Amino acid sequence: MSTVKVAISIDKRCLQEVDRLVRNRVYPNRSKAIQDAVADKLARIKKTRLLREARKLDAGEEQAVAEEWLSGEEKWPAF
Repeated sequence: MSTVKVAISIDKRCLQEVDRLVRNRVYPNRSKAIQDAVADKLARIKKTRLLREARKLDAGEEQAVAEEWLSGEEKWPAF
């Protein structure tokens, strides 16, 4: 994975916590700690969005479609 340098502003208390993690060898450096935090946040946003979309599905309708497909009654187009 290629990386790009960026400059950020961060709350002093947050930076102190990051530095504590580095001192305690949880992370090798600030950069890795912040990279992991951003990646984790992006993954959580993606998961939340997926869950929100899944909630829009009608469970009964999805079950009916699955049962119809499994019974072989529905003919699905070949891809």
